[in-house]
Formats: sequence, structure tokens, C-alpha cells
Amino acid sequence: MNKEHILYVEDDEVLSFVTKDNLELNGYKVTHAKDGKEAINYFKKDSFDLCLVDVMLPEVDGFAVAREIRSRHSQIPIIFLTAKSLKEDKLKGLKLGADDYITKPFSIEELLLKIEIFLKRRYITGSQDMPVLKAGNYELDHDNLKLFYDEECTQLTKKEADLLKLLINNKNKIIERSTILERIWGENDYFMGRSMDVFIS
Repeated sequence: MNKEHILYVEDDEVLSFVTKDNLELNGYKVTHAKDGKEAINYFKKDSFDLCLVDVMLPEVDGFAVAREIRSRHSQIPIIFLTAKSLKEDKLKGLKLGADDYITKPFSIEELLLKIEIFLKRRYITGSQDMPVLKAGNYELDHDNLKLFYDEECTQLTKKEADLLKLLINNKNKIIERSTILERIWGENDYFMGRSMDVFIS
């Protein structure tokens, strides 16, 4: 069984060491980023189940990190960890799409409980079927019909997104021409076959 993968963004060396160690002891896979820029780069290259993000970060702050994460993945839980307790900051984080806000200092027990709750909620709603699919340096956001490559974003048609999703989900497999026609074009006949040839070329 795969471990849930957490992106943990924190610039405090002591706190990050203790928190990461406790998360791993409780069965999570943790990727730690020490600043916002590093966090965004990690998120582009790997798949995560939940993000823990400090607000006050060097390079790029936590709000900008959350904004970038949300632009690429609409469903992944984001929890802010911060020394800021101002109501305005909490509201800003929640408006950006954060799911919760934990004020430092926090207990590991509280953090673990919140992580467990959000991951369970995510699985119950069926969002464990990752809306963002990856193939090499490409990321497909099928729900929003977007294809990302590094810093570039291409808007897709529904048929383009469906075709790419089918190919990514069957990576390293041979897909019969008839299967593609039936699943993407809805029927398998000569005219639809010619339409598919033109579409792919």
C-alpha cells in the first residue's frame, strides 16, 4: 500500500526536522521544502496527497505557494502552519483555497488529527482519483481542460483532454484503435476513424 505523500513547506530548521520526523513515524511520506520557490518546484515534479504550508517563507510566501498549488490542483488539501494569528491573514488564506489554519505553536497530535480528517474526507468524496495526471514533465488537469508544461499552460478541448487522459492512464500499454474510437468518439466506424486520424495528426 502506498503511503500518503505530504508536501511540507517550512523554513524553521528545528521545527521542520521535528515535524517531518513525527509525520514519517506515523506512516506518511514527506517531502520538505525550505522556501516557497522550492515548494512550487517540488509540486510541479511530483504528486502529493496533502500540503502543509507555512505563511512566512523566504523567496515566495505561503499565500503565493497556495495560489500556485490551487491553479494546478483544485482538490488537494492545504493546511497553513503559521505564527500569524490575525483574522485578516486567516481569511486571506482561506479565500485562496486553504482548507485549514493551524497557529504556532501547535501540538503534533492536533496536526496529525487534522491531516487524518482531511485525507479521509478526500477519499470519501472520491477525490483520491487525482484530477491532475502526470506524464514526464507534462501535467494534465482533466477537470479544467488544461495541460501544463513547466511554466506554460495550454487550454484543451474536451476531446483532447479525454484522449490524453486515456493515454496517460494506459501508459506503456498498446491501446486498440477501436477502443479509442469507442471511448472518445462514441462509435467505431470508417468516418469516425478518419475523423480521429485527422484529429491526432
